[in-house]
Amino acid sequence: MKFTFVTLFPNLIEPYLKDSILSRAVESNFISYEFYNPRDFTKNKHKKVDDSMIGGGAGMLLFCQPLFDCLDEIKRKDEDAYIIFPLAAAKPFRQNDAKRLANKKNIVFVSGRYEGIDERVIEKYANEVFSIGEYVLTGGELPSLVMADAISRNVQGVLGNEASLDVESYENNLLEAPSFAKPEKFQNLSVIKEYLKGNHSRICDLKFQMSICKTKYYRPNKEKK
Repeated sequence: MKFTFVTLFPNLIEPYLKDSILSRAVESNFISYEFYNPRDFTKNKHKKVDDSMIGGGAGMLLFCQPLFDCLDEIKRKDEDAYIIFPLAAAKPFRQNDAKRLANKKNIVFVSGRYEGIDERVIEKYANEVFSIGEYVLTGGELPSLVMADAISRNVQGVLGNEASLDVESYENNLLEAPSFAKPEKFQNLSVIKEYLKGNHSRICDLKFQMSICKTKYYRPNKEKK
């Protein structure tokens, strides 16, 4: 699959894609990416892409023209491009969204800056809008990366062992149970004894119960469906 990042600051995104799992995924052609900079599309002689808000308010907004032209160009090249805006005022991004969106061929993330993006851009081009949490960031680049990472992990071939997807947090609406690595003892701290007995059925049952406990503790209002 392909990720297209619309951003004024591609250097904030690209380094993350050049290391570890996502780098290997790119090298193996499981995923690809490209960048579009709205500043390359502005008709303003000073290369401006932002302006003051109509009706007053602090800060500047990315205005329509550069983004309209940029997104039109992307859609002209790929009419099926799926456009997502990371926004503070949007529905939460969930694991089920990551799994669903992994079936798309080209996802376009449009990163806002300053005080955001003119609402007319969002109304015209957005296929979906997402928030990654109840806080405000300085731009949309980090949310775009977070979503791209979560989606990529669900693309076939990206993970070395895809069975690991079955036991992660948010599968079955539960948080993941505690996990441990060797050695069995470290600084007088031991692993759960049941993990050492080799009874895989018992271990699975225990992990399921611990997942329920962990979910109740960290997500008291989250009910298993």
